[in-house]
Amino acid sequence: MSESAVAELPLQPVQPRRFLKPETQTAMVFLLPSFLGFMIFMALPIVASFALSFTNWQLISTPSFVGFQNYIKLFTVDPSFYTILGNTLFFAVEYLAVNIIVSLTLAVWISSLKHGKAIFRVIFFLPTFTPTIAASVVWLLIFTPDGLADSVIRSLGLGLPNFLLSSSWAMQAVVIVTLWANVGYNVVMFNAALDLVPKHYLEAAMIDGAGPWRRFWRIRLPLISPTVFFATVMTAITSLQVFDEIFAMTRGGPGSATATLGFAIYQKGFTNFQMGYASALAWVMFVMIMALTILQFRMQRKWVHYDE
Repeated sequence: MSESAVAELPLQPVQPRRFLKPETQTAMVFLLPSFLGFMIFMALPIVASFALSFTNWQLISTPSFVGFQNYIKLFTVDPSFYTILGNTLFFAVEYLAVNIIVSLTLAVWISSLKHGKAIFRVIFFLPTFTPTIAASVVWLLIFTPDGLADSVIRSLGLGLPNFLLSSSWAMQAVVIVTLWANVGYNVVMFNAALDLVPKHYLEAAMIDGAGPWRRFWRIRLPLISPTVFFATVMTAITSLQVFDEIFAMTRGGPGSATATLGFAIYQKGFTNFQMGYASALAWVMFVMIMALTILQFRMQRKWVHYDE
C-alpha cells in the first residue's frame, strides 16, 4: 500500500480503557450503601472503642491517654472483675450445654412425627421474635414470690426457692429465660438438618438391626455434625454477650451473683460514665469470644464430618 493510500485511511478514535467493567461498577453502586453503613456503624465504633480503652474518658471530660492502666486495673485492682468473669463463664458453659442438648432432643422428636411438624417448628421458633426485654419482664413476674410459678408449685404442696433473691438460684432463672427465648432457633436448624439425612442410610441400618438410639448416634448425628458445630459456635458467642435478661430481671444481683461482662460494660460505661474502663472490658470480652471460637474450630476436626 502506497504512502498516499495510507494517509487517506480514516483515523479510528482511541477508546479510553475502562478501569472497571460496567457490571462491576453497577455492583459497587449497590454495595456502596451497605459499605458506608458498615464503616459508620461498625468499623469506626470498633476502632474508637479500642482507642478509648487506653484513655480515662469519663464521658463529660476530655479523654487523656493512660496506656494500659485500664487493663492493669482490671486484672490487678478491681476486686469484682474475677467474679464477673467467673459468672460469665459459668453462664456460657451451662447455657451452651443445656441449649444444644434440649434443642437437639426437641429436633429429633419433631423429626419423628408423622404429622404436625410445621406447627411445632412455629411454636418453638415464636419466642425468638419476642422482644427480649418484654419477655424478661413477664418472666420476672412469674418468678417473683406469689407469682405464677410459686402459686402452681405451692398448689402441689411443694416449695419453690425465691429465684431472683437467691444468689444460688438467680443465675438459673437467667438461664431458663434465655433458653426459652433462644432455643427455638437451634431447634428449627437441627430439625432441618435431620430431615436432610439420606433415608437409605437409615433403612440400611434398620435392616442390619440398629435401633433408634444407635441410628441416631452412628448415622444421624455424624451427618448433621457441621450444623451442630455451627450452632455451638453461634450459641457460645451469644452466651458470652448475655445482657438483656440480666438487665431486666436481676440488674446483676443479688449482690454480684448474676453480674456478667455484658452487664458490667453497661454499668461502667452508662452508670459510672467510665467509658475508657468499659471499653477495656469490651475488648476483654472480644478476646474471650475469639479464643473460644478458635478453640472450637480446632476441636471440630475430631468430631465434625463434612462428607456423607
